[in-house]
Amino acid sequence: MGYSKVNVHEIEPAGPGGAVRFVRRELGVEAFGINWFELPPDFGGRIHDERESGQEEVNVIVRGSGTYAIDGEEVPVREGDVLRFDPETTRGPTSGADGLTFVAVGARRGSYEPRGHF
Repeated sequence: MGYSKVNVHEIEPAGPGGAVRFVRRELGVEAFGINWFELPPDFGGRIHDERESGQEEVNVIVRGSGTYAIDGEEVPVREGDVLRFDPETTRGPTSGADGLTFVAVGARRGSYEPRGHF
């Protein structure tokens, strides 16, 4: 089959507090990682880096607001913000009073080959 489709609300919640839905696994993606996170109000996510995997990561804030601890700095985030992290950058989200929903996409550096000016 040339495509796959899933509704994020039909993926079984997993991880701490059921905050993550493993989209990559459900879609069968092999080129990059992609997960959907829904943090309840005032919830601290996992502080981590991706040194071991070598993945560069992008987080897209879909709903809500909060902060990210990025290498010890508190960075406010809100709906529409997009963050990019080097593999060695330590980061971790904390949701605000309305919770925080974001999509995380990651792949090893160098795996993407730009084509054209897009």
